[in-house]
Amino acid sequence: MRSERARLTALYGGLLVLAGALLTGVVYLLVQQGLYTSISTAVTTAVPAKELRDLPTPTPAPWQSAVPASPSPLPPGVVRGLAVTRTLSDAAEDAALNRLLVVSVIVLCAYAVLSIALAWWMAGRVLRPVAVITETARRLSGENLHERIALEAPPGELKELADTFDGMLGRMEQLVSAQQRFAANAAHELRTPVAVQRAAAEIGLAGEPDAPKVARIRARLIAVADDSERIIEGLLLLAASEQGLERREPVAVHEVAREAVDALAREARERGVTVTLRAGPLTVPGDAVLLDRLLHNLVANGIRHNVPQGRVEVRTGPDGITVSNTGPEIPPDTVHLLFEPFRRLTQRHRHAPGEGAGLGMSIVAAIARAHGGTTAAYANGEGGGLTVQVGFSRTP
Repeated sequence: MRSERARLTALYGGLLVLAGALLTGVVYLLVQQGLYTSISTAVTTAVPAKELRDLPTPTPAPWQSAVPASPSPLPPGVVRGLAVTRTLSDAAEDAALNRLLVVSVIVLCAYAVLSIALAWWMAGRVLRPVAVITETARRLSGENLHERIALEAPPGELKELADTFDGMLGRMEQLVSAQQRFAANAAHELRTPVAVQRAAAEIGLAGEPDAPKVARIRARLIAVADDSERIIEGLLLLAASEQGLERREPVAVHEVAREAVDALAREARERGVTVTLRAGPLTVPGDAVLLDRLLHNLVANGIRHNVPQGRVEVRTGPDGITVSNTGPEIPPDTVHLLFEPFRRLTQRHRHAPGEGAGLGMSIVAAIARAHGGTTAAYANGEGGGLTVQVGFSRTP
C-alpha cells in the first residue's frame, strides 16, 4: 500500500513539477522576446526627446572596437538620443530578466514542494478504497462473512471493485451456510439409521427372541442398512458431480429421457400417475451416466411428489429439459430450497437411490452445473405441482 502510494506520488508530483517547469520556461521566453521593445517604448515615451539629445554620448566599452562611425543622415542630437535609449533599454532588460529568473526559480521550488505534498494527499485519496477492501479481507472469517464493504464513492473502477467484492462475499456466505447445513443434515440423516439399528438390536433381541421376532428384526436391520447405503450413494454421486467431468462425449438426451421414463413406468402405474414424453432432439457433450441420473431423478421426483391420477410431462428440445407435474401446492418462497441437500416437502417413508433423503434435486443441480447448465424451478400456482427446467449453454 505504501509503495503504491509512493509510486503514485512520484508520478503525480513529477507530472506537476514538469508542467510547472515548462510553464516557467515558456513565460521566460515570451517575456524575453518582447521585453526590449516594451522598455524602449516606455523610455522614449517617459523621457522627452530634448533631454535625450542633451545627454552626453555614452562612452564605448573597452571591448567595443573603435571603428569610426559612418556618416549618418540623422542630426547628431537624434543619434545621441537613440544611443542613450538603447543603453537604458539594454540595462533595464538585463535587470528585469535576472529578476524574473530568480523569482521564477524560487516559485518553481515552492511549487515543487506543494506539488509533492498535493500528490501524496491525492494518492492517499485514490488508494483509500483499496485500503478499505484490504482491511475488510483481513478481518473476514467464517463468523463474520455477513459484513460488507459498502463503499460510498462515486461510480468508477474502485467502486465497481468494491461492489464486486461484496457480491463475492455474498456468494461465499451462501456457500458456507449451505455447507454448514449440509454437514448438519448429513450427520442427522446418517445418525438416524444407526440409532434405529442400535435400538432394534438392543430391544428386539433382548430376552429370549423367538424365530418370528428375529425375522422381523432381521428385515428391519436390512431395510435400515439399505437406507444408509442409499444415502451414502447419493452423497458420493453428489460429490462426484460437484467435481466436474473428466471426459465428454455427445449424449442424446432425448434418448436418455425415453429410457428414464420406461424405467419408471411401473412405479408410475402403481401410483396412478400418467407420464407423457415429448422427446425433441437434444444432444449434450457430457457424461451419459450422470445425465441418465439427472433425468431419472427429475422423472422420479415428478412421480413420487404427485397426487393420485396425477400427470407428469417430460419435454426435451433445444431449450433443454423441462419436467412438470401435478401435485401438492408448493409455496413459491420455498421452491429454491428444493435444490439444497436433504430438503423435502413431505416426510419420507421409502427410499429410491439418491432421492428419499432429499438429495434428488441437489444432484440434478450439481450434474447440470458439471455440464455447464443451469436449473430453475417454478411452482405451478393454485393447481399445485412443480416445473423444473434444465438448460445447457453448450448444447450444439
